This record gives sequence, C-alpha cells and structure tokens, in this order.
Amino acid sequence: MVTNFYRATPLDISREKKIHTTMPDRHYHDGYEILYLVSGNVYYFIEDKTYQVSNGTLLIINKNDIHKLVNSSGTTFERVTLLFKYEFINKILNTGWGYDVLSIFSSGRNIIRLEVNEQNVIENLFDKMVFEFKIHPAGYEDSLRILLLEVLIFIKRIMDSKRSDDDVETNFTHKKVFDIVDFINQHYQQRLTVEEISRKFYISPSYFYKIFKENTGFTFIEYLNNVRVKEAISLLKENRYKVGEVGEKVGFESITHFGRVFKGITGYSPVKYRNIHFLKI
Repeated sequence: MVTNFYRATPLDISREKKIHTTMPDRHYHDGYEILYLVSGNVYYFIEDKTYQVSNGTLLIINKNDIHKLVNSSGTTFERVTLLFKYEFINKILNTGWGYDVLSIFSSGRNIIRLEVNEQNVIENLFDKMVFEFKIHPAGYEDSLRILLLEVLIFIKRIMDSKRSDDDVETNFTHKKVFDIVDFINQHYQQRLTVEEISRKFYISPSYFYKIFKENTGFTFIEYLNNVRVKEAISLLKENRYKVGEVGEKVGFESITHFGRVFKGITGYSPVKYRNIHFLKI
C-alpha cells in the first residue's frame, strides 16, 4: 500500500462537510496540520495509533507523521483542516518570540477533546481564518498569521493545563486492536500470521480481519509491511548494512519480496531510496 507525500502550501484552511476524504490513502507532508471535527464520528490513524474522533475534538499532526482518516460508518462529518509551514510565521517567531507554540506538535499528544466553551472559541477563530483565506480582504495574509498564532497559543495553553495521558489508550477505537498493534510494533521482525495472532489474542481470524480493518483502515499485511518499511528506512539511513541485510533484519524472508514491498510503499527501490535520501553525492 503506497504512502503518499504531499508538499504543503504556506497555509491552507478549509471547513467542509464530507462523507469521503479527498486523501483516502496513508500520507504525510512537510507541513504542520491541525484537524478539528465539528460534527460526526470518524477514525483517525496517526503513526502507530488509532483514535476515535467525535465532534469537538482537535487532532495535532506533526510534519512528516503518517496519517489517514477512516470513515467506516459512511455518514456525513464536518471538519476544519488547517495546514501550514513554518515559513508562514517564521518572521514573527524569530523576533524574540518567547512562547514555544510549535511544541504542541512534538509533545507526543495527538488528540485534545474540547469542552463546550473551548469549542466555541476555536470554531470562532477557524471561521475567521476561513473567511480571510477565501475572501482575501486587504491585509489578509497578516491577519491569517495573527489568527494562526492565536490558534496555536490557545491549543498550547490547553495542553499545558490539562492531563496529557487521558486520551490515548482509553480512546483507541478498540482495546483489542491497540494490543494487537502494539504486539506487531514489537515483533515485526518475526514471521507473523493472522492465524498466530488470532490465537494469541483469543479471537477468530475472521473477527481479527474485521476489527483490524475497521479500526485502522488497513489490512494486517498492509500495516505489517508499513511498519517493516519504516524500520528499513531507519536502517538504510545508518548505511551500515547491505540492502539484503536490512530486509532480513526487518522481517522479510527474501530480498526480492523486500524490494517489491519497499518500492510499492515508497516508490523507490531500497538502493535508490538510500542514494537519493541518505548518500552525499
């Protein structure tokens, strides 16, 4: 399953009602993303975590974090999506700015469930940003920078004042899937099959297929291959191992299979990926 890369614009914001996302595949980008669910109930996959997202919830996604929205219910949801690059506000942040607003993206916390009064505040800020972005009144870019900083400060204050450990495990869409995902992340180097994992977690293979796909948006093989390729990229970066050794270390039984899966996800062979991204020419 391909993981797509999208180059972010300096700033983009939209408020839309949807049934299907315009980015159904796993993807990442070189910008910071804030997603706010106005109404509805969807699943969101960020790196190795799956969250159930309901109305009044903020998602904080760091640049280059792999993520995907899954709307398995097929019902309408409304969301605000805000995507921006550091360059959009760097002039302000580089003028002696003391409050580290961008730390919200590296805090390790992806989800914030807002109280009603907080929802009113953030929706008002987003609506102002959407207006400036769509209408382009005089001075709109400066206005957007100011509003973006207000949003970041608002979120940072909430993060600093609320518990940071109350939204992760308890809000996984299915505790069983959380345990399975954790097991895969710890044992991806081994030979793993649906049958073996089903026995380990005392569920039937058919039920395993159902809950894993519903809660992550991926089949077991898709998820396992993505974990292995992610680890392979880290090993390729070290440049200490031959390609065949890298494939073996992350759990692939043959260099041919490793190369085929790696190219299917990244678009490059392991050798070419290493040459393009990690070797100085």
